[in-house]
Amino acid sequence: MSEIDLSIITYDTAAAKISQLSNVDELAKYQSKAKISGKKSLLRIGTPEFTWININGLKDTDSIKRLGALYNIHPLSIEDVFHTENQPKVEIFDNYRFFSLKTIKREKNFHNSQKKKKLFSFFKNENVQQEEIEEFLINQVSIIIMNNVLITFQETHGDSFDDLRKRILEGIGGIRKMGIDYLAYAIIDAVVDEYFLTLEHLDEDIENFEDRAAKTNDGRFIEEVQDTKRYLLQIRRAILPLKDNMLSITRHEKFFQTDELKPFLQDLNENLNNALVAVEHQRELLSNIMNVNLSVLSHQMNRVMKVLAIISTIFIPLTFIAGVYGMNFQFMPELEYAIAYPMVLGSMGLIALTMIIIFKIHRWF
Repeated sequence: MSEIDLSIITYDTAAAKISQLSNVDELAKYQSKAKISGKKSLLRIGTPEFTWININGLKDTDSIKRLGALYNIHPLSIEDVFHTENQPKVEIFDNYRFFSLKTIKREKNFHNSQKKKKLFSFFKNENVQQEEIEEFLINQVSIIIMNNVLITFQETHGDSFDDLRKRILEGIGGIRKMGIDYLAYAIIDAVVDEYFLTLEHLDEDIENFEDRAAKTNDGRFIEEVQDTKRYLLQIRRAILPLKDNMLSITRHEKFFQTDELKPFLQDLNENLNNALVAVEHQRELLSNIMNVNLSVLSHQMNRVMKVLAIISTIFIPLTFIAGVYGMNFQFMPELEYAIAYPMVLGSMGLIALTMIIIFKIHRWF
């Protein structure tokens, strides 16, 4: 099995450096540097060096377990890293704090789909085309927070932390001065920002649904709306546990051990609450859109049934007349008249016209 994708950023108030490592064993030298830096900080000599270790991909279990042993991470925490289907959680150990959360990414995929069949389509060749579909991928990020070291385990490659890395490497803002707890907060905040980006994309979809709701009778429209509602349910399941965990952290003074983060955490809790409100609002809008579309479909069906009912009603007396004169009785005086046939046809036409006029007067169509 190939080694995991491992990167490390070391920084202090003066400089920052990012490196790609080929295996976990290379972390040993950074670990010894961190210990020396920590001792210097206790003696107030220089500034402490902070380390952010990021792992993309969880398939190489042996390497991740070796990393856990190297940093004295409890095996239960390593199991939580691997169990990505679990709910986000918060735990406090003697030498570190554990935090997990879900990320949401919108990605576009392609699959083969057959065009809808039209009337007399069997005379034509059906073409298979590539249809673009959008999916929301929910992955887990696990965070280990130590004194001067932060470790992130990501389920897949690619994340929303590039802007955060840029701020560290270029010294933008005060992130280098705020310590490792602020870095943990910044990672969580980047994930929450991605939630809002996802919800903005869904807003565009919902606006499109609103425009189509009263105009389309395509059966796939309901399927698209149902898929979007399902995505919103998944997003809600990702945000709600994070909101509860953040409220717990805000009340628990031992998790983030600095008062400087309190206003940031309060702002983060408000953002999570706003995200949940937006999710519920979008779900309500989708329900209303489905009701509108179903009402349109029902109205169209009623119109069709009304036309068919009118046609059937008109033909009832005509069918009766045709049935009477279609009987094979020998003595039917009307059959002897030369103008019997046009008289019957004329009376049938007159009855049909009279019924149409009556229906029109009553505005039944």
